Amino acid sequence: MVRILRGLAHKYFSDDEAVILFLLLLGGVLTIMFLGAMLAPVIASVIIAFILQGLVTRLNQVGLPELVSIVGGFVVFLGTLAAFLFGLLPLIWAQLASLATEAPRIFREMRSYLELLPEQYPNLISMEAVNDFYHQVTSELGNATQWLVSFSLSSIPDLVGLLIYLVLVPILVFFLLKDRRLILGAIAHLLPNQRPMMSQIWQEVNQQCANYVRGKAVEILIVGGVTFITFRLLGVPYAALLSLLVGLSVVIPYIGAAVVTVPVAMIALFAFGWGSHFIWVMVAYGIIQALDGNVLVPLLFSEVNNLHPVVIIIAVLFFGGIWGLWGVFFAIPLATMVKAVFSAWPVRPGNPEELVE
Repeated sequence: MVRILRGLAHKYFSDDEAVILFLLLLGGVLTIMFLGAMLAPVIASVIIAFILQGLVTRLNQVGLPELVSIVGGFVVFLGTLAAFLFGLLPLIWAQLASLATEAPRIFREMRSYLELLPEQYPNLISMEAVNDFYHQVTSELGNATQWLVSFSLSSIPDLVGLLIYLVLVPILVFFLLKDRRLILGAIAHLLPNQRPMMSQIWQEVNQQCANYVRGKAVEILIVGGVTFITFRLLGVPYAALLSLLVGLSVVIPYIGAAVVTVPVAMIALFAFGWGSHFIWVMVAYGIIQALDGNVLVPLLFSEVNNLHPVVIIIAVLFFGGIWGLWGVFFAIPLATMVKAVFSAWPVRPGNPEELVE
């Protein structure tokens, strides 16, 4: 066993740069796992600055001075944050509270629909199964309502912390944009002078992740905004809440759209019943999903290497299980980074028999 481990170390860790990169990756993962909550404002600021850097670069390419471009990107960030905090967030919270109060009536109507199924399909569905499903759903509804009330009460002491975050994050974002070259240069001085593997990985990950993260942020805004306008025009209740769900659903490929279809269909069904209005709502929702998948995604992610769907699903499950919502959002960039690391990792050729001799 010792000879096997020695042979594997000689094959995969004989390069000094590979050892340093492995230690950096290990240190980064451990830092996020154990200090992620403490460093959350810094991590969030880095992500936001990373997203805004594309806008700053575009403004600079147009001919604006670098400082003006940075200020322009920062103003866009502040405007978006203010619109979310003072416009969208109160509306979503009000609709969520209204939905919580209307949920018992909705589920009573759902039960009336479900009770018709055993009569229409007696060989497939029994009344006992309908009752069990209804009791399970109402139990989960009670837990969700209790969590909503407890969350409202427990979040009051955290308002001071939230205000601190609202001050810290914009300041950090501005200085990360302004001193980006200085910060990257200081990090580069800590690395070996000759680092071809790290440079290759950085170039590929920077290009792929930048295109993906910025494109995904734009996709969320476009899909969510178009859904909100469409649902408001069609008179769908809880339009802001549903549009938020639809916008966030694009984060999880192949799965998000299918999952969000259920609440959209349920709200439309209980609001309008079986009829032409319900059909128009579902047709409009289907058109939005089709345009997103066939028009918007190819335009935004034309420069991103496509991963196999199985790899994407595994990455979403793995990183989502480790880091929650952030892991789901960055599952594809993290999978791209893992792929780049494996592609660039130096492997010393040798005789396989040396491992067991």
